[in-house]
Amino acid sequence: MNEAKVTTVAERRLDGRGGRFLTSRRALGQLAPRPEGADVVEILHRDDACRVDVLLELRSRRMAESPFSFFRGGALVMAEDLARGPSSPWTVTSAGDAHLANFGAYSSPERRIVFDLNDFDEGAKAPFEWDVKRLATSVVIAGAERGVVEHDRQRHLAERVAREYRRAMRRFADETRLEVWGATLDVAAVMNELRGEFSDALRRRIADVLDHLQTRSDNELTRRHVVDGDPPTIVEEPPHFAHESHPDSTGFGGEDALRVVEAYRSSLSSEHAALLDQFTPVDAARHVVGVGSIGVECWAVLLCGRDHRDTFMLQIKEATDSVLDRVLERTGEDPGERVVRVQRLLQAAVDPFLGHARVRVGERDRSFYVRRLYDHRASVDVSRLTPDMLEAYGRVCAWVLARAHARGGQAAEIAGYLGGSQGFDEAVATFALDYRARNEEDFRTFTDSFPRSATTVAE
Repeated sequence: MNEAKVTTVAERRLDGRGGRFLTSRRALGQLAPRPEGADVVEILHRDDACRVDVLLELRSRRMAESPFSFFRGGALVMAEDLARGPSSPWTVTSAGDAHLANFGAYSSPERRIVFDLNDFDEGAKAPFEWDVKRLATSVVIAGAERGVVEHDRQRHLAERVAREYRRAMRRFADETRLEVWGATLDVAAVMNELRGEFSDALRRRIADVLDHLQTRSDNELTRRHVVDGDPPTIVEEPPHFAHESHPDSTGFGGEDALRVVEAYRSSLSSEHAALLDQFTPVDAARHVVGVGSIGVECWAVLLCGRDHRDTFMLQIKEATDSVLDRVLERTGEDPGERVVRVQRLLQAAVDPFLGHARVRVGERDRSFYVRRLYDHRASVDVSRLTPDMLEAYGRVCAWVLARAHARGGQAAEIAGYLGGSQGFDEAVATFALDYRARNEEDFRTFTDSFPRSATTVAE
């Protein structure tokens, strides 16, 4: 047997520290200028030809609701800005779109309510700090909408996110590989992480938010959107759910959604494929949710098991190249397979029905990923958080993000690069405040680019 050299944690930390000679932590605070003539509206509409045309106006209107909504839909814009600026030498499997609204609660296979990242459409390899910057910037933008307008208070919010990430990464660097992979954050763990950091009254308010997420069972959520019948059907609730009798502008229809379910079976483990075989797809409807992904082909498929009370839904969503791969000019990996691979790596407890398929629609092959639509899944309504709660919530998200990155095996190197001082925290905060200002400017440019209705499109 060949003897492999095993490096110590201290040696790997030292390697990470050496990365500062390539890119200093202070440099990470720089927001690179855009090239002359850059058009944010053109960037945001670049993929319109690949989206369902009847949903394009809805996407624009949701993005125009607030600077935070606009930020949610602008992952490609920010990825291009990040790629132009200085980056650390340490890359991870990145979530790609780690803003506040892409974290939430869901049920693990063991039926525990856990808190984790919940969106991986843009996941790919990238410098670790890109996710941290997107998270910290989202906290600052959300804080501004909640009345945190003072410069020092905004900086404090961003620094606390970066500090929590740095502290968590240093902790994971000292844990074994198996301990890192076993780390999850359930509701009780959230309270333990916050113990001693906030007042009892604030902790109780945070607990109330998280307890609310637990009360929404997957069966309850499914039944809200199902009409009893023989067979049962999905409630017509446009734009959230809408039946389509004919293929849409991209050539995709309900029959194609059912073909994806049939094809994706081979990507499941044998036992979950056998479980899926006990259900019959009985209905399909277009599913619209979120902001930035509106217009991407997305369907809900209702499956029926023993009888009409034994139902659940799968979500089928078309996968395209990640914004990270696009700005870093990488191609080759099947998009649906990439989304599934990233989710399985970054999430501590993965949906057993998560899988992918590639099917021919019209003249070309298209890639999709599939997951369970309702599995106790719920998100915190960021717009209802007080500034103190927003700080606490941002810190919890930062802990989760550090744990996700640490699962890739480079926690010690990243911890060594981050170090024990506040240099990284301050750099991230400087970037976040500068990007909040740029996002405000982009938001005004975007909203001026089309006539806004006085009415708001309902979710």
